[in-house]
Amino acid sequence: MHTYEHQFDVLYLEGGILHYFHDLEAFTAILFALLKPGGKLILSDYHPIKHCIHEDKYIPRYFDQNTYEENIAYQSHFDPAEQADFPKVLLRHYTMSEIVNTVIRSGFTLAQLDEHRGWKGENIPWEFTLVATR
Repeated sequence: MHTYEHQFDVLYLEGGILHYFHDLEAFTAILFALLKPGGKLILSDYHPIKHCIHEDKYIPRYFDQNTYEENIAYQSHFDPAEQADFPKVLLRHYTMSEIVNTVIRSGFTLAQLDEHRGWKGENIPWEFTLVATR
């Protein structure tokens, strides 16, 4: 870690990554260490409620701390013969308060939190963007 410590002015993370990390505290501590003093973290990810809604059905697991076995992202875009060799991944879905509080506990100062509708204009939060400074 020391090689990249305090090396970045901005860290931009997006596209649904948090659920791949099983230790959010360790992950945000690394992000904090990577930034220069005054640096900015921009995190755009899936809103936690999105993991509970599937095909207009609510699955009551918002506060679950379990891991879930899933296919690798974009696996369905590969040839079916290739898909058979893909390993499964374990996902851990966090609540919004777990995400925000972990960022704050890591030493960041929260500057902004925005929730966004789905890509088709759904009237529920589908994604969020969090901006924090070191």
